[in-house]
Amino acid sequence: MNISPSDAGVHEALLGLGGNIGDPRASMASALQILHANDDIEVLAVSRLYRTPPWGKTDQDWFFNSCAKVHTTLRPHDLLDACLSVERQLKRRRRERWGPRIIDIDVLTYDAETIDGDGLSIPHPHMHKRAFVLLPLLDIEADVMVNGQTVSHWASLADSAGIEISSENGSWWLAEQSRR
Repeated sequence: MNISPSDAGVHEALLGLGGNIGDPRASMASALQILHANDDIEVLAVSRLYRTPPWGKTDQDWFFNSCAKVHTTLRPHDLLDACLSVERQLKRRRRERWGPRIIDIDVLTYDAETIDGDGLSIPHPHMHKRAFVLLPLLDIEADVMVNGQTVSHWASLADSAGIEISSENGSWWLAEQSRR
């Protein structure tokens, strides 16, 4: 797919991806490839891959996290449904809040819209507090506004202790495909 925001009905969204079970790098690469293969979604940019300490529930393995910028012709709830479908395809099981997972895909932003209801909150309600989201976003959209401030502003306030860069650039998800 080759769509741009100037095309009628095309929207820009930011997605957060993460996981800490199995091979999270491969799971996130597969998720991005499945999303990109969807006729209604085009992956435009992907951040570097980050290894991050667990957040919320800390007695579990470290995570890998990344963010992606996409163009989509889907409405916000339909984009969320597409992300949840990919999670199911990759065998995600929801057992406990903030618990271990093979894959997690969050819709962080959708254009400049604010949505709160029907199982979707945009911008993601905690993204401006989470370094594991903010640092990857710095790679692809440092100037996007979230809760009245830029991602770079929020990142300057976030506790990034322990977070490690795990890839040289955002093409890790494409290279992952050739490793298989």
